[in-house]
Amino acid sequence: MAANRKSLCKRKRMILGIETSCDETAAAVANGGEILSSVVSSQTDLHAVYGGVVPEVASRQHLRLIDAVIRKAMRSAEVSSGQLNAVAVTRGPGLPSALLVGVAAARGLSLRLQKPLVPVHHIEAHLYSPDLKPLPFVALIVSGGHTLLVDVRRWGSHEVLGRTLDDAAGEAFDKAARLIGLSYPGGPEIEREAREGNPRAFDFPRPMLQSGDWNFSFSGLKTAVRYTVARLNAERGTRSVEQGGKSKIPQVADLCASFQAAVIEVLTEKTVRAAKVLGARQIAVSGGVACNTALRAEFERRCQAEGIHLALAEKKLCTDNAAMIALLAEKKLAHGFEPPPADWDIDPDWILG
Repeated sequence: MAANRKSLCKRKRMILGIETSCDETAAAVANGGEILSSVVSSQTDLHAVYGGVVPEVASRQHLRLIDAVIRKAMRSAEVSSGQLNAVAVTRGPGLPSALLVGVAAARGLSLRLQKPLVPVHHIEAHLYSPDLKPLPFVALIVSGGHTLLVDVRRWGSHEVLGRTLDDAAGEAFDKAARLIGLSYPGGPEIEREAREGNPRAFDFPRPMLQSGDWNFSFSGLKTAVRYTVARLNAERGTRSVEQGGKSKIPQVADLCASFQAAVIEVLTEKTVRAAKVLGARQIAVSGGVACNTALRAEFERRCQAEGIHLALAEKKLCTDNAAMIALLAEKKLAHGFEPPPADWDIDPDWILG
């Protein structure tokens, strides 16, 4: 193993990536397009008691863990800091206090090692995380904080076709799960319950499916779930979770399956439609919600029917991770990227464009 690592180190662009945009403290080493190590310390259990991510709690945990996570990533990759060619870090978008922790750690390493520091756009890293054929392609990036449809004609040049006008799809999963009485994070809980449910049991709306544009909206679907849960509880004479109730309603599986089916139909149909209109023969899907097995299966079915190549990000690259940060930085350097002046700052609202 050590000999193999030494041969790898002779290649250019050994990159350490650091990611702290939300509630995962992550570091990874990549070289030649290969992930040598990827360490992710999740804070899910820490935030579950609050039903969502608390920025101050997240940043404090990043501070506690960042040095140990970086050391573990370097040890796992069996490389020394002197073998690094560059350090990459998420500059944005994300929680300001969380981003600051990762950027401070990366900047310190860059200065100490006298290596280039590459700021990376978190969403752009998701965009290029699937195993893609030659461009162009249409990409769906779907997570807890973002739902974007992107047209990529050439590497590094992309146009956002549409985005969510309110809740992101992953956020809608979390909120719907809470309404139904499930725990946080809601996406995996709804997916688990939905396996035993009837996706046609409840006729939930498909928001903006026929809007004539590429935007998304999920707040209305969430509201439909709220009213349905309230009605079902009223019929049983029980209180909803919002009213302080604790018992699950009997139709949990059907509710989850029906809600999930509505989200999946909107995501797949609008993405496939965009690819057909733009003449793209490839679709890429990434982001945390892309871990959903039913969503992946429906994309596979629709793309096969339309003769479109589907590039799904590996599940380990769907949720927040530093491997995608390192891989994108490596590609940027290979394409002649020049790191900006050293005084650049975090950009919590960095727009993909």
